[in-house]
Amino acid sequence: MKTTKVDGKNKKHHVLMYAISTCAWCKRTKQLLRNNSVEFEYVDIDLCNEEDREKIRQDIIHHGGSLSYPTLIVDDKKLITGYDEAEIREALEI
Repeated sequence: MKTTKVDGKNKKHHVLMYAISTCAWCKRTKQLLRNNSVEFEYVDIDLCNEEDREKIRQDIIHHGGSLSYPTLIVDDKKLITGYDEAEIREALEI
């Protein structure tokens, strides 16, 4: 599965985001991360092949999440589902 990396000055945490390319909340989450110079990687699952989609589903379920987007996985430990600005800011210390 290929991720897209967005460089940023804030590299305190490893942030992986699963998104849908046309989702307004996903776009808003990406913008929040960019506005705060957070380095992150993302995958737009609707642009992936079926094999990669299944890997993403399994990764989200493995981390205890539901199949809703955006989904952020911070430091391979904390999972955030949906656009929850306060929770994102707290997890990323921004």
